[in-house]
Amino acid sequence: MTAAPRIDVITLFPEFIESSLEVGVVGRAVKRGLLSVQSWQLRDFAHDNYKTIDHRPYGGGPGMVMLIDPLRECLQMVRQADPRPAHVVYLSPQGQPLTQAKVRELAHRPRLVLLCGRYEGIDERLLQAEVDEEVSIGDYVLSGGELAAAVLVDAVGRLQDGALNDPQSAVQDSFENGVLDCPHYTRPERHELGDVPALLASGDHRKIARWRRQQSLGRTWLRRPDVLARCDLSADDRQLLAEFIAEWRAQDGGPGAVR
Repeated sequence: MTAAPRIDVITLFPEFIESSLEVGVVGRAVKRGLLSVQSWQLRDFAHDNYKTIDHRPYGGGPGMVMLIDPLRECLQMVRQADPRPAHVVYLSPQGQPLTQAKVRELAHRPRLVLLCGRYEGIDERLLQAEVDEEVSIGDYVLSGGELAAAVLVDAVGRLQDGALNDPQSAVQDSFENGVLDCPHYTRPERHELGDVPALLASGDHRKIARWRRQQSLGRTWLRRPDVLARCDLSADDRQLLAEFIAEWRAQDGGPGAVR
């Protein structure tokens, strides 16, 4: 039997990582044995009385920089905890953006090690020697890498086989097929805020699938044209999108005109 994928998180706040695993889809995946997540307290690998893991930067300037040796010793212990090769990811605003394609790639790796920085960052020599790639969850700065690590664990964890009660949920997610997800409706069918589109209650699954694809294309055109520009649309998709745009413009549309 193949061992479940494993994610190790090196952090100053392991309790934060552990609390995020107690609920939701990822919590269920861990309980089902579909994913293993271990947190490591970096201060356990500092050997002075003060458990020092940072120091002032060379060249002056504000803040502190995380030291090489505690991180290196921790990484060595992490690598020894499982014989499978570990892919080390540093959560950093300087990393490549975390996309759904990157999530799928990371989800297929048997072992991930997530390195959570703090302060002004980590000594560059450690990054050059030990880190395989840097990943960013957005063009902004957080106080540390723990929130980003929790995001990555969630995104990777929900793609493990059996994590979702219905595997089709992941297939239909935004970005999985290159565009944003379509609108969704549930009971009641009629409401003071509006009615469910009649087509969705028709039982005609072919027409429903066509409508959903058109809405996905249209929403992407309205909200994320940058995403749409990267898509290689089929002739059918281009026709669906042209019909959506024509209808939207005929209605003197705005963002609220998505139907």
